[in-house]
Amino acid sequence: MFDKPFDVKIVSPRGVIFSDTALSVSAPGVEGGFQVLYSHAPLVSALEVGQVKVMTREGHDLLFATSGGVLEVRDNAVVLLVESAERSSDIDVSRAREAKERAERRLSERDPEIDLERAKFALRRALNRLRIAENA
Repeated sequence: MFDKPFDVKIVSPRGVIFSDTALSVSAPGVEGGFQVLYSHAPLVSALEVGQVKVMTREGHDLLFATSGGVLEVRDNAVVLLVESAERSSDIDVSRAREAKERAERRLSERDPEIDLERAKFALRRALNRLRIAENA
């Protein structure tokens, strides 16, 4: 089950975040989390803000904070096209805390000029980054 590697690529507008072979990929689908293994059926899924976990050939888990996107599985290859992705070890915790505080402040102000949906999304992203950095 976990013994055959397949190609995995995580791509954001900033470029390729990860490209290698892996034994599994776990992702936050909008209908719930799921895992991809070798010989998975073809699939396209929308992704939610959350954690993507890639198990390397050596059995190590790499964690990525993602902000939504699309995942495609085809011919033993997985491609994630994401809005943003950060490896857990690259997350700037102080910057994530500042983003969280800024989003919370905007949500509490109730200023009609503030885009509440955007502030809620920013808060979800910041909380996700903090959670993943702490679990790394």
